[in-house]
Amino acid sequence: MKHTPFIAAALAICLLLSVPGAAQDVPAARLPVLTTSAGQSNDVNTLNIILEQAGVKYDYCDVPTVDMIKAGVGLGGQESGEGFHVAIKTDLDKYPTGTPYKTIIFAIGASLKGMGASGLTIEHEAKRLARVINYCKENNIYIIAVHSGGAATRGAEGSDNERMIDAVAPYADHLVVIESSNKDGRFTAIAKEHSIKLTEVQYALNIVALMKTEFAQ
Repeated sequence: MKHTPFIAAALAICLLLSVPGAAQDVPAARLPVLTTSAGQSNDVNTLNIILEQAGVKYDYCDVPTVDMIKAGVGLGGQESGEGFHVAIKTDLDKYPTGTPYKTIIFAIGASLKGMGASGLTIEHEAKRLARVINYCKENNIYIIAVHSGGAATRGAEGSDNERMIDAVAPYADHLVVIESSNKDGRFTAIAKEHSIKLTEVQYALNIVALMKTEFAQ
């Protein structure tokens, strides 16, 4: 029993190394974290489930304004309403209401139905994302962009899905994609051009272990 901590640590390391694309030099993001959508697809639900499986507490809003992000944890007390949804799951004992966000994770994937439900067009969504990303850059908020939808949420140049990639991926600090999302090497090219950390995994489920490492504090 004296060796139990050592064995547990060894198993944890083996688990991490067994996940495709989960490099040991994964940058350490910081809490508190806000999750949101780039394109209003259901992929943001996948992202939230991944964080829950990883044990990472988060706040969520599908269409946060800059003012909501400025308000920090709790998003200024906003509640779900017509055109937007909010969930507050941050550990308020560690990060009280109003604590500035340190990380924002974008789930990339366009849905005309999702944008329509939020009263958005693709042009409105692109402009909204630009405002949010500018605020992140100005305030040193770490940006993770996740593309977990695979080839089904890619498209021809100029398509809605590709425009959402253009709107977010080049400005991320860390790109996380599944293999089928990157079959054409587009995310590899973006990461190389903009000196962005890129992690490619085989399946969306593999991102769980990655997030555990990303937010280890």
